[in-house]
Amino acid sequence: MNPLDTPLGFSSNFLFVPGTRPDRFTKALDSGADGVVLDLEDAVPEEDKIKARDAIRTAWSNFSDEQKKRLVIRSNSPGSKFYSADLILAQELNIACLLIPKSESLDQINGAALILQNTALIPMIETAIGLDNLKGIANSEQVLRLALGNLDLQADLGMICDPQETELQTARYQIVLASRLAQIAPPIDGVTPSTIDIARITDDANRAKRMGFGGKLCIHPTQVAIVKTAFMPTDEEIDWAKRVVEADKTSKGGAVKLDGRMIDHPVVLLAQRTLALSGKHQ
Repeated sequence: MNPLDTPLGFSSNFLFVPGTRPDRFTKALDSGADGVVLDLEDAVPEEDKIKARDAIRTAWSNFSDEQKKRLVIRSNSPGSKFYSADLILAQELNIACLLIPKSESLDQINGAALILQNTALIPMIETAIGLDNLKGIANSEQVLRLALGNLDLQADLGMICDPQETELQTARYQIVLASRLAQIAPPIDGVTPSTIDIARITDDANRAKRMGFGGKLCIHPTQVAIVKTAFMPTDEEIDWAKRVVEADKTSKGGAVKLDGRMIDHPVVLLAQRTLALSGKHQ
């Protein structure tokens, strides 16, 4: 079994659910979210870590095979006193994907891969050390894609960001670049703290798409549909992509003009990616 053979590599939205709230697990799966992250880290107080693991273990047998393919567990950070027990749970349940917060080195990720040989890994970049070691982390074993922990990274760097998080643009670019160089799936952007500011959620999701991210983390079901819409190509983009691909076929790969615009190989690649994202493969 190839651990990277999972639809989560193409998912555009991931909804967090506290591991202590099993009553919300199925609701999250029914929310329209591509991926659901059962959280053992930030959403769970220290005194409730065992309770959260037990709740996930108990609920697991009630999930269908299709649901299990969409479930991710976020462990506690490597080096924390809770991490080993989290890995044991992930191994026991044979989970499809593990989100590892505060990932900081190739050795950390390779160590998890050694234990979880059937599990895809998503390292979360949330510290200056993790950002500095991006290349090694992105090229570690079984890495499906990277994720940005934008709030923790701001705190670690001592940043006070504006609403658009302009100060994190360089970090976002580095994560997208490292993902492309490692030839893994496009990364997942961080959360939008507001659950009611529709304009802010929409702008953040659109920025992530423009920058080359392939998805975004969500903290509330209301964010899921907004993020999903932002990452889906528009009808106009799909129509343009179809025409580009057709023009490329007609020219047999040679440069050609379409609506006064030169169509060459990079433009064709973008068009093919647009059609793949829309689910309308040509």
